[in-house]
Amino acid sequence: MAEIGSDLQKAITLLQSDELVGIPTETVYGLAGNALSTKAIAKIFEAKDRPFFDPLIVHVSDIEAAYQYVTHIPEKALLLAKHFWPGPLTLLLPKLPIIPDLATSGLNTVGIRCPQHPLTTQLLKLLPFPLAAPSANPFGYISPTNPQHVNQQLGNRIRYILDGGECNVGLESTIIGFEQDQPIAYRLGGLSIEQLEAIVGTLEIQLNASSNPAAPGQLKSHYAPKKKLIIGNLEKLAATHAHQRIGVLAFNRAVSGVDMHRQRILSPTSDLSDAAQHLFAYLRELDQLSVDIIIAEEVPPVGLGRAINDRLKRASAQ
Repeated sequence: MAEIGSDLQKAITLLQSDELVGIPTETVYGLAGNALSTKAIAKIFEAKDRPFFDPLIVHVSDIEAAYQYVTHIPEKALLLAKHFWPGPLTLLLPKLPIIPDLATSGLNTVGIRCPQHPLTTQLLKLLPFPLAAPSANPFGYISPTNPQHVNQQLGNRIRYILDGGECNVGLESTIIGFEQDQPIAYRLGGLSIEQLEAIVGTLEIQLNASSNPAAPGQLKSHYAPKKKLIIGNLEKLAATHAHQRIGVLAFNRAVSGVDMHRQRILSPTSDLSDAAQHLFAYLRELDQLSVDIIIAEEVPPVGLGRAINDRLKRASAQ
């Protein structure tokens, strides 16, 4: 298993040697490698069993650092960066050749993000290169929100995990791209559409569900537990599957007739931020229980609720 600790110098030494390190962010834990090294990038794809057609996100310390890796930053992209960086926002920008094509799956754009976590911010400022860092989990599985999750899944493939505690957002970043400088949402995430539209006006939403993604997190089946996940009315689903051992992922209230040890409630107070923070951890806990299936319900489709529902739909796709 990997060592878990807060030794930045150890992380730096490994990263400078093209090794991979688990890193904390406010969204989920990332599997980080030198974003300018094809050797390190290849190791990321290999460690995750990630298909090479699914591009990676590149993490930088601040807006000034981003300019080193892109041809330009459109006006509305810069406006969003100034409002929401550091934070759970990835901007798809035209890349410079210094970013290997392997990192972007051959696309001429690169996802750039400035994460909001003091440990990783310090790490990025000390490194002479940015970090490519998809979620630190086997491809397609539930994203990790604490260092133990990373160790359970990838501890035999990496040597070190920086311990930044629990992620306080719990959903991956929102991804925004641009056509003729007009913003388009390619992935819903830790920043709501409403927050973004308050800054740049109406957003077009293009949530691809194919095997040819324009951005990370767009595949139809993603973020999935190993147990079958079914979404719908919890009471009806519980009755239909009463002959099976059911795990329940509920929004704000328990389901009668199901053992409470097999139920997880995202937010008893109906707080969508709490629900987002708990989503992946609770899915993971249910997946590890002795259950036959997991039943879940959608949350109100406003604010972060839209991103939560997007993750649930992808996690339930067959």
